[in-house]
Amino acid sequence: MKKWMKKTTEVLKKGAPYWVSAAILMGASAVFFIRLADWQIVHGEEYLEQANKTSVFSVALDAARGEILDVNGKPLAVNQTAYKVVFEKAYMTADTENDTIHTLIQLMKNRNETWIDELPITIDAAGQYVFMEDKEDEIAELKGKKFLNLNSYATAEMCMKKLIENYGCDTEAYTPQEIRDIVSVRYSMTLGAFSVSNPYTFAQGISKETVAVIEENSQSLPGVNTQITTIREYPDGALAPHIVGTMGVISQEEYDSLKDKGYAYNDRLGKSGIESAFESELRGTTGKQVIETTRTGSVASSTVTQEPTPGNTVFTTLDANLQKVANASLAKNVKAAQEAGKASSKELDGEDCVAGAVVVLNVKDFSVLAAATYPSYDLTAYASDSNYYNALVNDPTTPLFNRAFNGAFTPGSVFKPAVAAAALQEGIVTADTTVNCTGTYEYYAPSYRPKCMNIWGHGNISLRMALAKSCNVYFYEVGRLLGIKNIDAYAESFGLGVKTGIELSENEGILASPEYRTNAGGVWNPGDVIQAAIGQADNSFTPLQLATFCATIANDGTRLQTHLIRKITNYNRDEVIMENDPENPTVVEKVDVSPENLKLVQEGMRAVCSSEGTASIFANYGVAIAGKTGTAEFSTHSDNTVFMGYAPYDKPEIAVAVILEYGAKGTYSTGVAKDIFDAYFFGKTVDENGNMTTPSISDSMNGLTIGAQAAAN
Repeated sequence: MKKWMKKTTEVLKKGAPYWVSAAILMGASAVFFIRLADWQIVHGEEYLEQANKTSVFSVALDAARGEILDVNGKPLAVNQTAYKVVFEKAYMTADTENDTIHTLIQLMKNRNETWIDELPITIDAAGQYVFMEDKEDEIAELKGKKFLNLNSYATAEMCMKKLIENYGCDTEAYTPQEIRDIVSVRYSMTLGAFSVSNPYTFAQGISKETVAVIEENSQSLPGVNTQITTIREYPDGALAPHIVGTMGVISQEEYDSLKDKGYAYNDRLGKSGIESAFESELRGTTGKQVIETTRTGSVASSTVTQEPTPGNTVFTTLDANLQKVANASLAKNVKAAQEAGKASSKELDGEDCVAGAVVVLNVKDFSVLAAATYPSYDLTAYASDSNYYNALVNDPTTPLFNRAFNGAFTPGSVFKPAVAAAALQEGIVTADTTVNCTGTYEYYAPSYRPKCMNIWGHGNISLRMALAKSCNVYFYEVGRLLGIKNIDAYAESFGLGVKTGIELSENEGILASPEYRTNAGGVWNPGDVIQAAIGQADNSFTPLQLATFCATIANDGTRLQTHLIRKITNYNRDEVIMENDPENPTVVEKVDVSPENLKLVQEGMRAVCSSEGTASIFANYGVAIAGKTGTAEFSTHSDNTVFMGYAPYDKPEIAVAVILEYGAKGTYSTGVAKDIFDAYFFGKTVDENGNMTTPSISDSMNGLTIGAQAAAN
């Protein structure tokens, strides 16, 4: 068109005839009219829409979280369809934002629904704004440079004044409580970086009826949207809470490190257990929605460009029935030990017993069949009741603590099989070597004369009976001759004092040694080696380590990789992503003890569970069991009681380790193990009232079939 104008100008300057000039002008005008018609009439709406479109934003779409199951596919943590309330900035009106929030809060209160409330300020009985208790970190964040930038001594009233100013909250239109609630939501929105590309979740898990009410009032709630989502559901929240783990709102530190991976400020993620350890597998892949807005801020279009992909499903190695029996038996025996102690005329006789733990391993591949802790808690109540959570946190018995994996306890005499294996292999003793037990060990006399459990003595005693009777004097002498370096080297190869490699967090435990004692600020004395040899001194191991130790003995000295995950599949469970094949377990170490020497240790452990041993409860049991009892002494508490064992003796399938803190009497730790063996071999279970069933002897053959099936799984 510029060429037309230039040509016309040149012609006119040269004095062209009038009709030529007129023709040129008419042609140029025709082109103008054609282009204008095209712009305004033919493609007018299209060009107007393009002119108005000024911004494009991407919004993440939540993916369903993967589920957690037992080895047989029974649900431990699954998803339930639910509803959430979301604020979408593209549809919100800035000048009515506070009114919208106020209206929504009143509606939620009328429906007895809760919403996300993170402001650490409340109103006291006098109507004054005050800081909440136990919210020091949140209060510091509120006052900090990243937010209000107030002095550390700023009061709650000062913080509220600035919040009200920042959010333009009309103090005349609302009550102090309403102001506090509005400001709280606005505060959370700010923390969550609320924007067109980052919607804010106002509430989760609301009822379908409340959704209907919100939708009915949508005209007065611009930008408020309800969405279908999923929430965690626990068919039995008390079954394995320490293993399944908890979910929680993302912390500031977590958000800072994970925001580049698509996490939003108010996202929930795994905080403990499998939920945390396998967060990347369970989370899934978020989808993507593209929103285009006009210059005025209104939405021009919204398109889902990528559907979310649900997370993967995690199959654990846990057997739900064994886990249920382990829970019930622990609770029963801890309470029984406590009641017996209270009724006893002796002091420190079990009255202080309040806790315990048990771990059950499949000897075939060292998979965890059960791992129970007492006291415990319920994941359903944990997730829904803040008062319940606060009670757990303040409970002195620490029910949130995973004693099975993270509790380290003095093992007592269950340590002796490791010392026996070392002594045999190092040539310190043979099967026929005897030590004369008079009830007192005289080597360090007169300054130090430790006693045997049998104060009258066992007389001349060999290895087999020293294990069966748990003779301290025998192992004092053997331990002294071995030396602490030899003791620790063999114990470590059996899996004691080292992490097992389980997929969750675990305690490393402690092997007694001069180095450890020195580093801890103490002094190692010559006589400490004999205390270490009977599982005292500084020795401290987890029930998981003791179960691994026992399973290694049962597995003829081959220590396998202890593990909790059977396999990981896609959400629909029709594609295996990762698998721990029971037929091809990972070998961690082969203990340097000959088969002949290890057989002598196994025979000694079998004698423990005979009529002449310390676990004679198993003498006439329907399945041959090998084991070891232990008692760890304390000066200010009742003794810890420990039992570890495996069965069947000739062809081991499972290994069990039990500890009762301050249980005093071995009756209760062996009682837990017996219930586990009953469940595995004879089908013992827990009824709907929480009571354990008692299998009959006639069920033995059926029970053995059940046990074999469990091992195969």
